[in-house]
Amino acid sequence: MAKVTRDDVARVAGTSTAVVSYVINNGPRPVAPATRERVLAAIKELGYRPDRVAQAMASRRTDLIGLVVPDARQPFFAEMAHAVEQVAAERGKMVLVGNSDYLDEREVHYLRAFLGMRVSGLILISAGLSEHAAREIDAWDARVVLMHRRPEAIDDVAVVLDDVGGAQLATRHLLEHGHAYVACLGGVEETPKHGDPVTDHIEGWARAMREAGRSVEGRLFQSPYNRYDTYRVALGLLSRPDRPSALFCATDDQAIGVLRAARELDIDVPGELAVVGFDDVKEAGLTDPPLTTVGSDREAMAKAAVELVLDDSLRIPGTRTAGVPVGKGRVRQFPSGLVIRRSCGCDTA
Repeated sequence: MAKVTRDDVARVAGTSTAVVSYVINNGPRPVAPATRERVLAAIKELGYRPDRVAQAMASRRTDLIGLVVPDARQPFFAEMAHAVEQVAAERGKMVLVGNSDYLDEREVHYLRAFLGMRVSGLILISAGLSEHAAREIDAWDARVVLMHRRPEAIDDVAVVLDDVGGAQLATRHLLEHGHAYVACLGGVEETPKHGDPVTDHIEGWARAMREAGRSVEGRLFQSPYNRYDTYRVALGLLSRPDRPSALFCATDDQAIGVLRAARELDIDVPGELAVVGFDDVKEAGLTDPPLTTVGSDREAMAKAAVELVLDDSLRIPGTRTAGVPVGKGRVRQFPSGLVIRRSCGCDTA
């Protein structure tokens, strides 16, 4: 049986192959509703299936978007990946997801692999963009959107959250409950010193403490980002005779580990220990007690990232984003807000 071609569809629909292409690709030019219906009917009648490989070779781009995350097992990154996938599907794109496991070499591996597949663009949630990764992006002249951290090693577009402001809100809220001070559960020794969200969370905590005239000396504690390792860290911290009465955690996953340790040590939350997290993952509303946390519009951030990665206006031939000012949308920052539940000491019943 002969393969059905775009010419066949155009002949049956009584139109040009260019119009058939516009219908299949939803642009770049509009098609009259009646003509679109004829083309779709012809596609159905003939059983036409577009040759995506041939299209990709011709355009040097596929219908794929690459997404690299540090660890999809962590709820925040899993929820963000899902939001990106939903928005991409609305734009007729599919998403390839790779986990860097916080390793530079694995991040570069996925960058090279996805860019080699001629993805339409790439969204990178990086734990700390290395020079090696930046060189890889330069080599492909790729459309890359940084998400969750500010651009430093490369001059690229980014979608970020007001991490400092959100952490300040959370810390101020705990201080308003009358605590002498608020301790902070931050990241690990390898956490980048600049541009990383967790570093910004720590900065926001420190600013709020200093504004209130409280010292931060000896009140910042390191912990991995996941709940399992944080649970073990919290067992030690909460067993100390000088344990804090209020704790701001840089991530919700850390806060969930703290709540588990507090329950095991028979420490009442929030009576003896107030806890606030950051990220507002869905599970935060199901903890015992429900977790007060810093939230954001994850869907809007995902939409912005997909729009930016597909926006040719942000590219100048031969460069990625040179000449595009921040004020024109190169970096889009979203506000953060406090989601009050019971772990902080508020009565939300």
